[in-house]
Amino acid sequence: MTATGEPTEYVERVGGGDLHYWVYGTNPDAGERPSERDRLVVMIHGLRGTHHGLELVVEHCGADRVVVPDLPGFGASGPVPGAVHDVAGYARIMIELLELLGARRRPVVLLGHSFGSLVAAHLVSLAPDLVRRLVLVNPIATPALRGPRAVLSRLTSAYYRLGRKLPTRLGHALLSNRAIVLAVSRAMVRSKDSRTRRFVHDSHLRHFSRFHSPQLLYETYEASVSHTVSDYAAALTVPTLLIAGAADDIAPVDGQHRLVEQLSDAELVVIPEVGHLVHYETPVTAGRAIHRFLGESRV
Repeated sequence: MTATGEPTEYVERVGGGDLHYWVYGTNPDAGERPSERDRLVVMIHGLRGTHHGLELVVEHCGADRVVVPDLPGFGASGPVPGAVHDVAGYARIMIELLELLGARRRPVVLLGHSFGSLVAAHLVSLAPDLVRRLVLVNPIATPALRGPRAVLSRLTSAYYRLGRKLPTRLGHALLSNRAIVLAVSRAMVRSKDSRTRRFVHDSHLRHFSRFHSPQLLYETYEASVSHTVSDYAAALTVPTLLIAGAADDIAPVDGQHRLVEQLSDAELVVIPEVGHLVHYETPVTAGRAIHRFLGESRV
């Protein structure tokens, strides 16, 4: 089945903060949580994202149940008190959530998009027994501070650093500026379809600025450009599916080819004419690849 309809929202106390997550494929009226009989997929969104960004992939991935949290400090989830919001910190939070979902008894399929791919990879390196299959969409495979995007990455870092240094209200206004958000959205989208482009831009305008504070956003951005999935490659022994965009200039496809060679049990699907927004622009194609990957180990 596909996870359609309105999801059910839950809140758990995780890491000292309130973590909101949504369960797709349940009966909302019955308030059903995922059970051990379900083929459960847990998804992790990217930088400045929320659970909304993965809903189109949820619809087409063919899982019995899908759980998507808002990472701490984004969307509805509060920050983790006294913690640095980096890759390791988010991985620990996600481990705690997976344990609450029963992954010690029945390992899950874990999916991460972009920054979420770093969190997912680090999680598997720390707790491989919780995950039976791994899906990385637009994974960060090459260092952002080296290569052709190094200058842009450093300029972006300076932008987030300025937002952090300003008074909170001014910093938030700078980092959520409508014109800047639209410029970023237009730079990433590759689709020529006007409806798709409008949907992407509207989604970014509604959800891209739902971050708790400029300080938290700076911490998360710095973490995103300081790590790659390759950092954890030796520990990623579970079957892994990489889904890349052929026109992705944030996570270039040549890096994805190198990454798949580093992994012991992995395959790479490259989707043409799409960049870093596979989850928005080609969710049906991505969902079909995930559905097939899930079907290879149906239990």
